[in-house]
Amino acid sequence: MTTTAPHTTTDAEATEIIRQIAAGYGSILRSPVLGTPADQGLAYEDVTFPSADGTPLEAWFIPREGSDKLIIANHPLWFSRTGLPAHLEPWRSLGALGGNDFAVDFLPDYRILHDAGYNVLTYDMRNLGQSGSANGGRGSGGRFEARDVIGSLHFARSDARTRGMTIGLFSRCQGANATMFAMQEHPEEFEDVRCMLAPQPLSVGVTMRRSLELLGIPGRIDDLEREIQLQVSHTFAEMTPVTWARSVQVPTYLYQVRDDLLTDPSDVQGMFDNIPVAEKELHWIEGTTARWDGYLDFQRDPQPKLDFLARHMS
Repeated sequence: MTTTAPHTTTDAEATEIIRQIAAGYGSILRSPVLGTPADQGLAYEDVTFPSADGTPLEAWFIPREGSDKLIIANHPLWFSRTGLPAHLEPWRSLGALGGNDFAVDFLPDYRILHDAGYNVLTYDMRNLGQSGSANGGRGSGGRFEARDVIGSLHFARSDARTRGMTIGLFSRCQGANATMFAMQEHPEEFEDVRCMLAPQPLSVGVTMRRSLELLGIPGRIDDLEREIQLQVSHTFAEMTPVTWARSVQVPTYLYQVRDDLLTDPSDVQGMFDNIPVAEKELHWIEGTTARWDGYLDFQRDPQPKLDFLARHMS
């Protein structure tokens, strides 16, 4: 019997991997908006509003008759307001390294929120879904996207359909990063926000380090950071919500896949520890290593999140 020696990544191959990872962050792949709330039996309206810097954002307003409570929902990097078709290429390759080669559909989330008595405003963030391009199409770990969070609040407070409603946030992953950065830069914008559900916020540097470990080239992390900085002008230290979490002043429910292959539990734990409010919760999702399972956890186990919303949105 013959055996084949495991392949050792050459320096040239590692350099090309680093180049590809950095290029992917410097030019973000969009996910399509697949389906509508009507697929869940929900009435909805197409709406558009500007980000704080004028970037046009595409959204849906899903009304709940008789309710004066509004949940504003955004989404992770690469996703749109309907999720990610990660069972199809080229989106399958985005998460395949961590075993995330299955689709995520956010439409059931909106049905659950509607049935629980909430109006919903859900929007595509800049450079994603159907919203406008900005900042050269580059990622920023939530820094530029914070302007989209503020734009959604301005719309909610000014539009005749939503003006005066009690506001809660459902800020997913990069959307949670963006919300925390917005809270740091413009705390006055959140004075009337009651609470936040925040699944799986993520430090860019942590996921990049884990990716290189999975690829077998952990020693190249400094090279990757430099390449990403050349793409987006920010270091890893400038793209972490662990620091921004110190500015969160609303009750917050964090949840995260504990054994997520693409991050380390200390990252979310650090954010939770830094949130300076008493009314906060951290829920660990067990029994999986796939990050995408965390995005599906709301529809699989909604009651704890709905209980949290009920306590703070009344």
